[in-house]
Amino acid sequence: MPFRKNHLAWAVGIAILGIGQQAAADNTVTLPEVKVEGQSVDNHTRLQQEELASLKAQGPDAARLLQAVPGMSLRGAGGFSSLPVLRGLADDRLLVRTDDATVPASCPNHMNSPLSYMDASKVDSIQVYAGTAPVSVGGDNIGGVVIAESAPQAFATGGDLLVKGEVGAGYRSNGHASTARASATVANENISMSYTGSMAKAGNYKAAKEFKNPGGSSGRGWLDGDTVGSSSYETQNHELAVAMRGDRHLWEIKAGAQHSPYEGFANQRMDMTGNDSYQASTHYAAEYDWGMLDARLYAQYVRHSMQFGDDKQYTYGGYAGMPMETASHTQGGTLTATLAADASNTWKVGGEFQRYRLDDWWPAVGMVTGMMSPDTFQNINNGKRDRLEAFGELAHRWSDTLDGLFGLRLGVVDMNSDKVAGYNTMPAYATDAAAFNARDRHQTDYNVDLSMQLNFQPEAGKRYELAYARKTRSPNLYERYSWSSMGMAAVMNNYAGDGNGYFGNVSLKPEVAHNLSLASVWNDAANERWSIKFTPYYSYVENYIDAERCGTALCGGSTNLTVTDRYVTLRYVNQNAELYGADLDGKVALWKNPALGQIRLTGKVSYTRGRNLTTGDNLYNIMPLNGTFGLQQEQGAWRNTLEWQLVAAKHKLSRERNEFATPGYGLLNLRSRYQQKNYSIDFGVENLLNHHYTDPLGGAYTGQGRTMSKNGIAWGVGVPGPARSFYAGMTYSF
Repeated sequence: MPFRKNHLAWAVGIAILGIGQQAAADNTVTLPEVKVEGQSVDNHTRLQQEELASLKAQGPDAARLLQAVPGMSLRGAGGFSSLPVLRGLADDRLLVRTDDATVPASCPNHMNSPLSYMDASKVDSIQVYAGTAPVSVGGDNIGGVVIAESAPQAFATGGDLLVKGEVGAGYRSNGHASTARASATVANENISMSYTGSMAKAGNYKAAKEFKNPGGSSGRGWLDGDTVGSSSYETQNHELAVAMRGDRHLWEIKAGAQHSPYEGFANQRMDMTGNDSYQASTHYAAEYDWGMLDARLYAQYVRHSMQFGDDKQYTYGGYAGMPMETASHTQGGTLTATLAADASNTWKVGGEFQRYRLDDWWPAVGMVTGMMSPDTFQNINNGKRDRLEAFGELAHRWSDTLDGLFGLRLGVVDMNSDKVAGYNTMPAYATDAAAFNARDRHQTDYNVDLSMQLNFQPEAGKRYELAYARKTRSPNLYERYSWSSMGMAAVMNNYAGDGNGYFGNVSLKPEVAHNLSLASVWNDAANERWSIKFTPYYSYVENYIDAERCGTALCGGSTNLTVTDRYVTLRYVNQNAELYGADLDGKVALWKNPALGQIRLTGKVSYTRGRNLTTGDNLYNIMPLNGTFGLQQEQGAWRNTLEWQLVAAKHKLSRERNEFATPGYGLLNLRSRYQQKNYSIDFGVENLLNHHYTDPLGGAYTGQGRTMSKNGIAWGVGVPGPARSFYAGMTYSF
């Protein structure tokens, strides 16, 4: 039965916490730290602290740390809000978990993406599961799971008092970006208390050459031709944590806050002019004779504001600005039990709930009736998205060379929204509002996920992994309940970054992906001098949420249906799609001697092809063929890397969205790290040869000018990547 009230969600949460508290009272034997790891899957990549260190020195964007993962790329957004793209699937199609929480983006442009709440300096490890992930790591996704974790809470040993901490700072020349961070921990053997905090600030960055005409928006500042407008940002994050442990139990409580006074978006019509988030979570883990128990609860409140930033035109006729406001509440939790039935069988069973509420409103501008007055525009009015899931998973070992993993996850997603209204009763708003209000907006989805995997290791140094998964994702609130097709309102509802306008479709069905992959792993088992992994994959997606053009008068009529060189208005629709490709990565040791240390060559190559099978069109924003090759040298405290990044031209384009091509390019990067016991120094140069390029996933440049007007800015200009940039950072630990 669908659940329509808050009581069930809260009851599940209370039950999870109650189970944890009762378990703590019943059993107390030694537990240094309990962490339940995921199974080894074909596309499971875990990045550790040492692999992340040099990337963390480059800025606050935690998503940048994912660049080392094969098949992973980044979709351009704000300076600390990049969106991970895994094998062509991005944003809500990926499940992103930061420590204990899985929180949705609460913005019509998805400016406050999940990873934007976790500063890169705080990340201790990252796990990435592609589309055939086990059902135990999460549901409501079709493309994969990203888990970013901070360092585990530290405890003292031997009866001593532990006092430790860290301070750090960094600078990047392009955009004059600066970062600062600090952390401190006080602990004995059983109780640990800590604080972590970070701040980051940057101005607009520069491209390697002029990519547009210099100029300024009406009443705003001047921008040079090589300045990427709306790319500045400022943010700060703070968190307090307390952990307690018994002999075989661990209980953690965390409370955090983020304050971001502004973040520019070069591929959106608006900028973020305020994002305040308050988050709390609790985590209980325990080990018993029968297995392990892991329970988590979290809650988040977000207050988000958008407006035209300093580089976008602010005044239109008699109207000054266009405020857009969002508020959301999220509560959720998970419960997982791991049961070792015997030497050959391990079970995981558990459940998850999430309760999400969203209001998105645009206050009136002006005191008399006009296009943006006298009433409040209700974009999402009391949007509701509740999710309840349960799963079971079996890991079975037939022999020393063959094992498997099989799982089933069942879920219910219940969604609704109240009636809406525009700024006034003009037909431009009233027509769509009346149609939206007249229909039944309540939707309940019953979702089924399956995962199956076989691992075969015939001999040391050879391993083969065949995996299939059926994954399901229900639409988000904006895909179902944004309602206005009028050009100005539609372009404000766009998280694709393509400059077009979008509106929702209450009748959308959940996406169902059938994902298949085969990984082959070879390595030099005797000497560990080389390794290589090759993973071809295929995904067929039923009811893929794509978009089609609207032909009504509010959308622009027949012109909107046929134009090829302008921004258009689109409606979300279900169609069928396929994605396929392959990832290749490896490393080889080239040299090792006392004088030069150890030198090795690393590389990864990825290719993804995405097609809409219903229309024959290409899927939007698919990363073209790309590769990254590095020459690494380690000698004592030094680690140096010379990296060459190659990206092919993007010419398979979405006709429906008027996506434009981007040329291929190659970038050279240089990174160095000096690590001692109590301090480390990072420095390097990004884009060493100062090559001008356009980010193939950067979207359309809408960073300045008359962005409220659908076609008041130039079409066909992509967001360029940064010019040469020097960076340096230092960390001191005590």
